[in-house]
Amino acid sequence: MTFNNQVVRVGVVGVGGLGQHHARLYRTLPQSHLVGVVDPVLERREKVALECGCQSRADYEPLLELVDAVTIAVPTSQHATVAEPFLRRGIHVLIEKPITLDLVSAQLMVNQAQRGVLHVGHSERFNPALLAVQPFVKNPRFFEAHRLSLFTPRSLDVDVVLDLMIHDLDLITKLVQSPICEIRSIGIPVLTGRVDIANARLEFENGCVANLTASRVSREKVRKLRFFQPNEYVSLDLDSQVAEVFSMKEIDGDRKIVNRTLQVQREEPLKLEILAFLTEILSPNARTRKTRSCTGEEGISALELALEIVERMSMTV
Repeated sequence: MTFNNQVVRVGVVGVGGLGQHHARLYRTLPQSHLVGVVDPVLERREKVALECGCQSRADYEPLLELVDAVTIAVPTSQHATVAEPFLRRGIHVLIEKPITLDLVSAQLMVNQAQRGVLHVGHSERFNPALLAVQPFVKNPRFFEAHRLSLFTPRSLDVDVVLDLMIHDLDLITKLVQSPICEIRSIGIPVLTGRVDIANARLEFENGCVANLTASRVSREKVRKLRFFQPNEYVSLDLDSQVAEVFSMKEIDGDRKIVNRTLQVQREEPLKLEILAFLTEILSPNARTRKTRSCTGEEGISALELALEIVERMSMTV
């Protein structure tokens, strides 16, 4: 594909809770031209189209001839079906997480993406608080992750592990860089027919342990990730983008705890993710350059782990 004046023609399929923000950001970025949005709900798609100054459509097929790239933010159960015609035409795809519901469909999507970029929307990889902490990560031994949300009638075609916990699974496995040797998990349904609150304990071959809790029936929104490593405790608030490091230091012959609040260049993680997606499309060496973006293969890895956690908790639900 060639791009006039280095601008990518994009579309957004699904402009509900997340898709509307993809459309908003594409509209403001100089690297992209938002051609149109697609959604089955007339009022929703027309509202977003009016705000973004683009076309509004009920069906995605016309976009196939009009765009170079697309965000797919439909329910997870529809990911594979909607992505297939775009991928087969070599259109670049940014698909919201999880990549899809099952590993077979996910691998098929990766196989179909031979002529284009396929990114999975694990946007927390671009959280500025996480980026600020990464240079300080050295042999973490224990993680504690809490990801809690108020109940909303979205993403109910998946349970809370694939909806919320999968973000922290992706982050922690990237930070630990060691195979998992043991998984223990428990989960219960509360307001839906699927698991709404879940806890998982992961043990890695290098001895690191991670304890993760996710809930979509909380009274408040919480996005916290903490980990301990030799002589240090690191605390991240991914929602407020605050990162702190507590270190054991020897000062005047005494061992003392020193607290540092790291400098964080605050930005919307989704904006940084979309910029990386557009940059990789426009870059002449896009397919070989290493980025923070979640590739299709990495999306499969996160999905595989999430599904195993769900399978292990099936006897306790």
